[in-house]
Amino acid sequence: MESLPLTTKSDRRWRSKPLNTSKPSLVMAFFSCVAWLYVAGRLWQDAENRKLLANLLQKNLAQRPKVLTVEDKLMVLGCRDIERRIVEAEMDLTLAKSQGYLKNQLQQSRSSSNHRLLAVIGVYTGFGSRLKRNVFRGSWMPRGDALKKLEERGVIIRFVIGRSANRGDSLDRNIDEENRSTKDFLILEGHEEAQEELPKKVKFFLSTAVQNWDADIYVKVDDNIDLDLEGLISLLERRRGQNGAYIGCMKSGDVITEEGKPWYEPEWWKFGDEKSYFRHAAGALVILSKNLAKYININSVSLKTYAYDDTSLGSWMMGVQSTYIDDSRLCCSSIAQDKICSLA
Repeated sequence: MESLPLTTKSDRRWRSKPLNTSKPSLVMAFFSCVAWLYVAGRLWQDAENRKLLANLLQKNLAQRPKVLTVEDKLMVLGCRDIERRIVEAEMDLTLAKSQGYLKNQLQQSRSSSNHRLLAVIGVYTGFGSRLKRNVFRGSWMPRGDALKKLEERGVIIRFVIGRSANRGDSLDRNIDEENRSTKDFLILEGHEEAQEELPKKVKFFLSTAVQNWDADIYVKVDDNIDLDLEGLISLLERRRGQNGAYIGCMKSGDVITEEGKPWYEPEWWKFGDEKSYFRHAAGALVILSKNLAKYININSVSLKTYAYDDTSLGSWMMGVQSTYIDDSRLCCSSIAQDKICSLA
């Protein structure tokens, strides 16, 4: 009987060794497969990106403008020529305005060819001032036929008022009705009649007056004074034809910096460390020559306004070649005997 082969302990160790060394090989093979899949995926993704970029590049190349033809070049030059002409036309328009060729100018020249106007006098008024207007009409301000005769002498005088914040309400209707009866209003359609809008009113008044009447002088009057109208007309006749004339009761004063106080100036910091206003004509009665009024009309959009109309107007005069004329007869609160105005 044959005996079975005996297996020693050392033989068993030798036979199990290949089993232990195969595990790292499997792990390495697994990671190699994963790495191969990752690299293959990236290569495939890069290939797709390159394909996409190539398509976009081809599409952009197809959309690039072709070489300009002679007609295309002529069209471009034509557009540039039109743009140049527009700029030149705008410059010509500005020059024409500065020389007096304004809106309604043709109508003005026809109406005033026989008799040139001396002055346009605007008397400020408000919605609640009808009684005061009637007092003026019964004292120094002419009405009816007397108003027409004054216009024949070359002097236009009108009450100046804006429109209500609620356009077309009873305030506007009352003014329109009063104007139909008296025909002595200059209604500023673009101006809102309100206390906080008062500094802007002088711009609207002068612009509207210049566009409606071609006069040598323009006068702004507050409704809290009485006028010696003939004395004012005599003064205006002597100043007629004087360019750059800025006439009034010249003054200056402290800038009020504390909010809530009367005459508070919100932009007080612009007036320097001394906090003093520059020299300007008191707002009760201001006289401007024709060229200064036209300057305000042309540049009204860009002119800066301050808390009050007299300081605003004074700031505009500082930037132009204006002649300051301090006339004590226009100081309405003075005690001079020959003054033209007095507090009402």
